[in-house]
Amino acid sequence: MELDGKVAIVTGGAGGIGAALAEALVARNVRVVITDLAAEGLDSVAATLAEHAPGSITTIAGDAASPEHIDATIALAETEFGPVDLYFANAGITGAPGLAATDDEWAQVIDVNLMGHIRAARRLVPGWVERGVGYFVSTASAAGLLTQLGSATYSVTKHAAVGFAEWLNVTYGDRGVRASCLCPMGVDTKLLRPDDTPADEGAVLMQRAVETAGRVLTTTEVADVVIDAIGDERFLILPHPEVLEMYRHKGADYDRWLRGMRRYQQSLVDSAKP
Repeated sequence: MELDGKVAIVTGGAGGIGAALAEALVARNVRVVITDLAAEGLDSVAATLAEHAPGSITTIAGDAASPEHIDATIALAETEFGPVDLYFANAGITGAPGLAATDDEWAQVIDVNLMGHIRAARRLVPGWVERGVGYFVSTASAAGLLTQLGSATYSVTKHAAVGFAEWLNVTYGDRGVRASCLCPMGVDTKLLRPDDTPADEGAVLMQRAVETAGRVLTTTEVADVVIDAIGDERFLILPHPEVLEMYRHKGADYDRWLRGMRRYQQSLVDSAKP
């Protein structure tokens, strides 16, 4: 898709990958609505981008999984800029790790990491089909292709996000609607490196697994890869190209891959012992 003059919505836009995506889009003459629960962060990102591209950015604070907020965000984009061309379902949370996660905690992670994508697509795709053009970009994770040590909630919902993006691509790809799925490993964000040191063993394991699996990228590096992939209309967006080889090994011999993951997990646990 050619980006010049398009209108985009980016969720999780108050920092991290979302803020970097907004910056990359604005630099390419895209008008962008960013949304996040963190209103102050949104204001800061918008103020910075407005210095370079006045009139190209606006914000709305709220829950990216809420149907009412999704409707309000789309309405704002249409009022300020025109019909939405691209939707970046980027907001995400990790949730409580392992089997200790409660039903309520599972529901929250499913809501943000999956249902927010489904609700936005439900709202936008019919109009895109009528117009013959539209682009949905889902931020999943390498965890959605492989797995996430230490966090069942994150791993399961990211697998589901990949599956939904695949379904969108297959179902609507011949009707003008494009769908891509972003699956990075470690990215230098608050999600990976929160201000407070994780106290839970599962959260610590998750962090160590991501940081040791490959190079931790900057958000700008990830955003640049996303922009290139949109230009090529490529489904699988892999800022860490080695993920594809890992995925191939997984499919080639699933049991061997599982044994290797268990060994890797144990090595991380052992290395953390005093």
